[in-house]
Amino acid sequence: MGSSQRAGHPSRIQVSGPLAPYAEGWRAELAARGFARHSVLGHAQLMAHLSGWMLAAGHDAGSLTGGVISGYLQARRAAGYRARAGGRALGPLLGYLRALGVVPQPTAGPATPAEALLAEYSGYLSTERGLAAVTAHRYVRFARVLITGLGIAGEADLATVTAADIAAFTVSQASWRNPADMQGLVTAVRSLLGFLHVTGRVTARLDAAVPSAPGRRATSLPRGIAPGQAAALLASCDRDSAAGRRDYAILTLLTRMGLRAGEIAGLALDDIDWRAGELTVRGKGDERARLPLPADVGEAVAGYLRYGRARTADRHLFITVRAPFTGLARNTSVCGIVRQACTRAGIEPFGPHRLRHAVACDLLAGGASLEEIGQLLRHRSQRATSIYAKADIEALRALARPCPDPGSGTDAP
Repeated sequence: MGSSQRAGHPSRIQVSGPLAPYAEGWRAELAARGFARHSVLGHAQLMAHLSGWMLAAGHDAGSLTGGVISGYLQARRAAGYRARAGGRALGPLLGYLRALGVVPQPTAGPATPAEALLAEYSGYLSTERGLAAVTAHRYVRFARVLITGLGIAGEADLATVTAADIAAFTVSQASWRNPADMQGLVTAVRSLLGFLHVTGRVTARLDAAVPSAPGRRATSLPRGIAPGQAAALLASCDRDSAAGRRDYAILTLLTRMGLRAGEIAGLALDDIDWRAGELTVRGKGDERARLPLPADVGEAVAGYLRYGRARTADRHLFITVRAPFTGLARNTSVCGIVRQACTRAGIEPFGPHRLRHAVACDLLAGGASLEEIGQLLRHRSQRATSIYAKADIEALRALARPCPDPGSGTDAP
């Protein structure tokens, strides 16, 4: 294949061919991202093999497109290789070369006018509205349902959409969606229609034609956790391991400060002001708030940073425990940490938002006002905090009317 591969240290892997100028930088990049020596060795061998194949086939680095990559993988499998013989194995190397501008970025197929519209809408949600990526993705998913359902192939079709069409579409969706899903669809459809009006694609405010979805906010109580469960979750963490120290710090933040899962994942090293004892939190809409850092939370985070967090250039506060060391997934990783702790503690699994409710319920039971709870949880409106008023049984007891006496024949006043 035109390359000499010797076992041992990764630096001994000799790369010849069009990728040779980037071999040393690639090894340094892998080491900086926390890969173990044997992993660096495997990636270096793959690079040497690919570069040798390209040299023999007459390809330069700039020609490493999808067709050439497929040809290489077929040749590698035909040569009897089983390890690193799939497209996923080349992903890190190709990402590195694309970041350097050596290899062209993968080209997507031609987008339809409808998809181009949705792409612009997605950008509007992220830049103008400041929505998190996961929220913007959910809005776009529901917006695509509307565009597909109304048969909108391009911007010209928008002129024919009426308020009756919007109302009929929404009603048809309500016949089979659950209330929570329906609320998400209604919110996204109104957002899309507002975007179309702002950008001049429709002249009428069609978002007013979207019927309201039934909700459960007023019919259910916020669910906290049972006494002792927070302590059980914390005690379930193995604080002698890196993963245990990280999970303990995350659970301490959740149970003491009521942060959202996305806020936990978005924390950076620079967000902690140790001298002032404050933590900067990025909330919804990228709003930032400086919160007091309780002593026990600071101790848990400091223990993780000193003894559990890998040395890496990544600036996220919480990172993965295996290379490549990157920030946690915005929702799935934090949710998984909470659910795994529940399983270890013998508790029926729940998500991190239940711990946020628990913080609010505990504060309410301790005499805190709804205004104080709203400030801690950083609610944008009093309506969001008002759901906890239903959890204050003692305060509600004074508002309850006496039960009428069946024998009196009269209703109580």
